[in-house]
Amino acid sequence: MKLIVGLGNPGNTYALTRHNIGFIILDYLAEYLKCEFKAGKGEYYLAKGKFKGEEFILLKPVTYMNNSGIAVQEVLEIFPETDLKDVLIVFDDFQLKLGTMRIREQGSDGGHNGISSIIYHLNSMEVPRLRIGIGKGEVMRKDEFVDFVLSNFSETEIEIIKTLLPTYKDCILSFIKEPFKNVMNRYNKHFLEEEKETPEDNQKETP
Repeated sequence: MKLIVGLGNPGNTYALTRHNIGFIILDYLAEYLKCEFKAGKGEYYLAKGKFKGEEFILLKPVTYMNNSGIAVQEVLEIFPETDLKDVLIVFDDFQLKLGTMRIREQGSDGGHNGISSIIYHLNSMEVPRLRIGIGKGEVMRKDEFVDFVLSNFSETEIEIIKTLLPTYKDCILSFIKEPFKNVMNRYNKHFLEEEKETPEDNQKETP
C-alpha cells in the first residue's frame, strides 16, 4: 500500500496559492486515476485506488499546513501495513525554480512547516518526499517568502503548471510501481530546460 500525501491549505482562498501545489497535483492525479476524494474520520480527505495491481491512497490533510503531520499520523495508524518508505509527501519549495523537481528518501524539513509537522508527528526524517519548485530563481528573505508562498500563481505560471502536471503525475505513478532509485534518476531535474539537452545527454537517460 502506497500513501501519497499532498500538502496545502483548505478553502477557496488558498486554492491557487503557491503553497497549495501539493493539493493541485493530487487533484489532477485523482482525476486521472478516476478515484474520488471523500472526507475521512479526521481532518483529511482520502481517495483510494489501484494502479497496475498496486493499491494506493491519496491524502489531503485539511488541518492547515502547520499541522499536516496530525492527519498523516492518523491515516498511518488506520493502515498500519504502510511503511514509511511507502509514503510520499508532495509539497512546494520556493527555493527551487518553477519546473524543478527533487525527490529524496529522507531529509530535514528544510524550513517547510508542513514537513516539520510530519517529521514531528511521525518521529522520523526517513520519509520520502517530492519537492515541487515554485520559485522564480531568486534568493528571498524570510519576510518575503512567507507572502510569496501564500500568494496566487500568476496566469503565466498557471499555464506552465498545466504543462507540467502530466510530469508530476508520471513521477508519482513511478513511485507507486518502480524502485525509488529509478524515480530519482528520471525526475530529479529542471523540466523546463529539457530542450537545451544535447543528443549525448539524451543517450545517457535510463530507458
